[in-house]
Amino acid sequence: MWEARNSTNREWVNEAIRLVEADSNRSADTHLHAFPLPVEWGTDLYLKDESVHPTGSLKHRLARSLFLYGLCNGWIDEGTTIIEASSGSSAVSEAYFAALLGLPFIAVMPRGTSVEKIEVIDFHGGECHLVDDPAAIYSEARRLATQTGGHFMDQFTYADIATDWRGNNNIAESIFAQMRLERFPIPRWIVLGAGTGGTSATIGRFLRYQRHSSKVCVVDPENSAFFEGYVNNDPSHTTGIGSRIEGIGRPRVEPSFQPSVIDAMATVPDAASVAAARWCSTHLGRSVGGSTGTALWGAVHLIAAMRDSGEQGSVVTLLCDGGERYRGTYYNDDWVEAQGMDLQPYIDVLEQFLSTGCCGEPLADDTSA
Repeated sequence: MWEARNSTNREWVNEAIRLVEADSNRSADTHLHAFPLPVEWGTDLYLKDESVHPTGSLKHRLARSLFLYGLCNGWIDEGTTIIEASSGSSAVSEAYFAALLGLPFIAVMPRGTSVEKIEVIDFHGGECHLVDDPAAIYSEARRLATQTGGHFMDQFTYADIATDWRGNNNIAESIFAQMRLERFPIPRWIVLGAGTGGTSATIGRFLRYQRHSSKVCVVDPENSAFFEGYVNNDPSHTTGIGSRIEGIGRPRVEPSFQPSVIDAMATVPDAASVAAARWCSTHLGRSVGGSTGTALWGAVHLIAAMRDSGEQGSVVTLLCDGGERYRGTYYNDDWVEAQGMDLQPYIDVLEQFLSTGCCGEPLADDTSA
């Protein structure tokens, strides 16, 4: 017996891959900003600015990889409706690539997603499907994919698979190329938040593959399941509560989260994340989002610990997206007050760090592997 199956329009798929690759070819690498710290400290801090991607966030890289993965697997064809479960930035980036390929796009998002992100998805021709329960976005996305005959991208499952962790212009390769001429070219720490877990998996694997001595620290906001899942080695841990820090923190431990390539984790209060985002915007001169604040809070505490132990070196973290997307939330005093956040104690800690190199307290609930 012989059976032939032509499940996709190969000419259309070939052209779609060319369009996605051409988009990448038109884009320059993202900047690596040096945060202003006293040179005599012997510790340097850098922020990899992912906000300059065409869709304004780190998720542009992931969306590109997910589309190429889906196209090359035969999951996406001409006219396929693309469905994604997202807290916002992934949906923005996927809406962009769907529009590039002329495909319908539906984003399933928590109702609390920032208005600014929803407006950008609308701009790219995507449809926003809002749900009240953040934990329901997965099942609702699958239901819509079945209903429309579309493809559920499922970033939380494929984020660590779709990206080539060995190199091929991934974020880890870019960081080390840009650090090559710095005084401490091999970072002591790379500090990341976890949303899908794909970025920490990519960087952690790359470090081992290249035999670098750098370590990965993942910082987790309130209500997120990653930290407890890491501490208790429990990939089934859930909180059932959404994160107020968009882009990171999840109500469950996501399949793409790979704790075995992480060297340390810490929890960060949401008020500290918001305070650090505002503080960073003031001192770096670039407005940053809340997830950048979370990572920066972890980075400055690690630098303080390095100084306390007499260790020199560099720390790298990510500027995940710009603060302009959060004018109505993290940069709105009324919203902050309504959330019961008091930012001033955390601002004081950060100012103390900048003037003395000390933080006065360890990272909250720090644990190291």
